[in-house]
Amino acid sequence: MDRQRRFIFLTVLLLVVILALSACGGAQSGAKQPAGKDGMIDKLDGGGFGGGSNPQVNFNPYSPNVLVTGYIYEPLMVENSYACQPTPWLATSYKWQDAQTLTFTLRDGVKWSDGQPFSANDVVFTMNMLHKNAALDLYGVWANLGSVTAQGNQVIFKFKGPSVPMFLRVIETPIVSQHIWGKVSDPVKYTDDKAVGTGPFVPGSFNQEQLVLQRNPTYWQASKVRVKSLVFHKAGTPQVETLKMARGAYDWNAMFVPDVSQSYISRDPTHNHYWFPAGGEIALGMNLSKAPFNDVEFRRAMAYAINRDEISQKAEFGYVKPASQSGLSVPGQDSFLPSDISNKGIFSFDQKQALDILSKAGYKKDSSGKLLGKDGKPLNVTFLVQNGWTDWIQAAQIIQSNLSALGLTVNVQTPSPDIVESRRAAADFDMVFSVHGGSCSMYDTYSYLDSREPSTINYIHSKDPVVNNLLDQLNGAITTDAQKKVVGQLAEYSYKQFPDVPLWYGANWFEFSTKSAVGWPDASNPYAKPTDSLLIITNLKQSPDYQPGK
Repeated sequence: MDRQRRFIFLTVLLLVVILALSACGGAQSGAKQPAGKDGMIDKLDGGGFGGGSNPQVNFNPYSPNVLVTGYIYEPLMVENSYACQPTPWLATSYKWQDAQTLTFTLRDGVKWSDGQPFSANDVVFTMNMLHKNAALDLYGVWANLGSVTAQGNQVIFKFKGPSVPMFLRVIETPIVSQHIWGKVSDPVKYTDDKAVGTGPFVPGSFNQEQLVLQRNPTYWQASKVRVKSLVFHKAGTPQVETLKMARGAYDWNAMFVPDVSQSYISRDPTHNHYWFPAGGEIALGMNLSKAPFNDVEFRRAMAYAINRDEISQKAEFGYVKPASQSGLSVPGQDSFLPSDISNKGIFSFDQKQALDILSKAGYKKDSSGKLLGKDGKPLNVTFLVQNGWTDWIQAAQIIQSNLSALGLTVNVQTPSPDIVESRRAAADFDMVFSVHGGSCSMYDTYSYLDSREPSTINYIHSKDPVVNNLLDQLNGAITTDAQKKVVGQLAEYSYKQFPDVPLWYGANWFEFSTKSAVGWPDASNPYAKPTDSLLIITNLKQSPDYQPGK
């Protein structure tokens, strides 16, 4: 099965954190008088819900079978995961007292949907519950956490060592109520069918084919929620879902759609839009433990040798953009990018430049035009690509052609994904695709270069102590300026040392309609990524074209 289609199928089934996609084709305006006088929208339809092949009522936010998340339970803060900026939510502020002590000040006046007050004790209870039930600790907070205590309206997290990168994991954790969950004997198996959260919605109805969430009228920022109900459906096949979206059945969705302009936008150019912001980087990963890949000049040549635009057009439907050599997702993470990195770190396709670099580095050609290693032997490279991942295989074939033009022999092999992973871990490879970045955790973005990490993370077998030292500095950088300084050095390292060669960004699929609601994030207003559901639902407004009852 096509890797993209498998991914999209899973995305549709597990649309538990998606609430938005944005616009590539047209502005979202509010010029006309809204049709609904109260400014409210009766319902928005967001496609599929989760719960697996036999979904049951389950609103436990830590369960793999949860129907939907992001609307009932809330975190301490919400990250704009496009620009990597935290937004105060259940907590109004935070401060690192030192690299081991993180303090949050909580918002006053927040209530659970049953009317009980939210307090610091709920946060402490939630975190301790995760400690006692490791299966619930989805983000691995307790890997470094020592204790959590409350002092008035503040919550203090004390870590075992410098742990600044744990901030994102802490703020992503959904907070549950002590007065309800404290009575639950087994929170791992708890299905939470009458979920009581602090969020903008509460459970409405569910019949295995349709899930309805109803607006929480006592929500602490209810004036920002202009949608009365959210509706989700049991997802069909990708083909069926694509047809339903084209017919206007969904207000938003997160699907891979071939030729989205023709199959979706053209059906209603005024209202149908899409935005596919950059996710993680897909890079050419080379085995740094062997020649010629342990030569930085060889890797530098590879950065110029590959036609990224051709990969985008032929292997990825033109949906993706060339990736930055810095390791950052640009333009969203521009604020971390050093000013001396030109063109945002994106390399142009220039095979003459690649050949010049190789020649100056001592790589010659024989009489037949074959590129020779520094030992005088022809360079023959094996490129492992996961079987069935057809877009990656197409990309590998383009790379094969590009490198062949330099005189390099590349043999593309397509074993099963588990074989690729095992050989990569054992350093039994020449080239593979490596995937990293796309997260707002800059430590996680660059941890694949940490020689102290296992080969499942450090899969290109990097062994440079310079990177280890920078990551240690980032672990203890308690201010934004200090963090950006270290991230800038890591970006410079990636840009100049070419530990791998980023090629394109994976896409965050997002299609949306402005028939009922406007205010979706898009390239012109990237206040959130498609997965930042709380930021989106509190930003949507009634469309000027909204027609109640339709």
